[in-house]
Amino acid sequence: MHPLSFDLTRLPCPCFTESHDAWRKTVRGFVEREIAPHVNAWDEEGKFPRELHRRAADIGLIGLGYPEAFGGVSEGVDIFHSIIASEELARAGSGGLVAGLMTHGIGLPPIIALGSDELKARLAPDILAGRKLIALCVTEPSGGSDVANIRTKAVRDGDHYVVNGEKTFITTGMRADYLTVAARTGAAGAGGLSFLLVEADNPGVTRTKLDKMGWWMSDTATIHFEDVRVPAANLIGAENSGFAGIVANFNGERLGMAAQSIAFARVCLEDAAAWAMQRETFGKPLSKHQVVRHKLAEMLRHVHASTALLDNCAWRVRNGETPVAELSLLKVQATRTMEFCAREAMQILGGAGFMRGCRVERIYREVRVMAIGGGSEEIMLDLAARQSGL
Repeated sequence: MHPLSFDLTRLPCPCFTESHDAWRKTVRGFVEREIAPHVNAWDEEGKFPRELHRRAADIGLIGLGYPEAFGGVSEGVDIFHSIIASEELARAGSGGLVAGLMTHGIGLPPIIALGSDELKARLAPDILAGRKLIALCVTEPSGGSDVANIRTKAVRDGDHYVVNGEKTFITTGMRADYLTVAARTGAAGAGGLSFLLVEADNPGVTRTKLDKMGWWMSDTATIHFEDVRVPAANLIGAENSGFAGIVANFNGERLGMAAQSIAFARVCLEDAAAWAMQRETFGKPLSKHQVVRHKLAEMLRHVHASTALLDNCAWRVRNGETPVAELSLLKVQATRTMEFCAREAMQILGGAGFMRGCRVERIYREVRVMAIGGGSEEIMLDLAARQSGL
């Protein structure tokens, strides 16, 4: 283990306990056994086995933080267990794997938080067991972050809603069995939005696969809804109260993306340092050149600063706070750290980093989706400013 290995670049966290350490070992073993040997091939194939969801469920990864009544694992679990899961999954060097495997992490929470007991009992057990997949459908071709102006409509017709509209950039949109859809059920603006659970095989639902710069193994889709009839019992929460659920979902998504981004930065630092210590130029290892040492030190500085903010935000969330401004700034800080470290690692690795099958090359391709998804840098900075009273 060299001085800038993945483990040694993680600042000690006073919130970690023996339970967190044991959980890290469990997830790390799963990643090393079930993911790392195959991740390059899966990326080239543009998919990973659906069975992986069941295997992840078997170790408690899919059910982490969800109610025991539905097959989840919640006893003794806190936000730091989720952060550890994000960090360990990132060691495989594939954001596409994380996005595809953990897609329920944004599709299921609105149902758990707002849905009826019947809806939760009907869906959650199969999802948490890895038998069924769920996708969140918010973004539309007409806009992403401007969720208050969603155009997809759901019109009440007796004991059904009739849904018409289009969603795009939907993670797991091609494979999902269930779709958590944000739709307009009322007047214009934030006050007219609702969440509906749409079964993906409903008549009138069609899906188009999208090709991307990165996240190759995670399928992404545009989903069309044409006169799709959805039982009124599939309404998630009260009608026209969906906006609050959308916003609450974003906070958790941003924290998870930040943890993942910082971990990807640590992967880049680990691989760049290892290469610099064994690659020789002009008669000595790269790491003995001051300019390269300074690159590695700058990467470490970014990682440490971002990790400190991550742990502080997570501690506040665990204590019941919703620090919207800090979570927004954290997301920007983390994704910029990932971008900086991916760039510097690629520069240190040179031609080796440009080759497919290299963790740094894959992470480099995935920088932009992390900076855009879950709220772009521009939206995050403006939200933080407004939350701060500016």
